[in-house]
Amino acid sequence: MSLQISNQNGIFHLNGKINTTTLSFFETYFTHNLSQLKKIVINIDDLIEIDSSGVKAIKNFMKAAILEQKLFSIIGKGCKEIYDDFNQTNVA
Repeated sequence: MSLQISNQNGIFHLNGKINTTTLSFFETYFTHNLSQLKKIVINIDDLIEIDSSGVKAIKNFMKAAILEQKLFSIIGKGCKEIYDDFNQTNVA
């Protein structure tokens, strides 16, 4: 399964996998949107897999948002790996 991203009322819903195959699409999509928006909310309810490169990309994206003084949030019950990794490290 690939990665699908939809924007519903300012919340970006991720559906599928973030891995080395989908990483380029993910990074391009959110780099473009970061410059356009004041806040980014990512819903991971339908994210079924993320590898270490995907977690790293989300962390880098979060750092970029913070540096540009934009709000960044991850919501949802998907992918425990994201929460585990964020709880172990300081992203700022």
